[in-house]
Amino acid sequence: MDDLLAQNAMKIILFAGDARVNCKNALTATEKNDFEKATAEMKAAKKNITEAHKVQTEAIQNEMGEDSKSKPHSLLFTHAQDTLMTIYSEINIANHLIKIAKQLDERLKNIEK
Repeated sequence: MDDLLAQNAMKIILFAGDARVNCKNALTATEKNDFEKATAEMKAAKKNITEAHKVQTEAIQNEMGEDSKSKPHSLLFTHAQDTLMTIYSEINIANHLIKIAKQLDERLKNIEK
């Protein structure tokens, strides 16, 4: 594996890992009904996962322009792509959970009135 591919794989893993931390922080804030913090954390998660996806897309486009048969398979890059997609799924689920929690909170507030 060449150095650029390894660097890109690590960038993907780091951005995606930061997105996972943001996502976890958002869910923790949601548990405490702190929807403002949850929203901010999910915004940061989206920014980080988007950066990871940009690096992945660029790496794929670079490989398409070269003789891909001459490139060996990169287990690290495969791991980075797996990490990216797993955390992307976690973000999607967290968005739904936060939305549900907000709706339940609003319903409870209306009942208390």
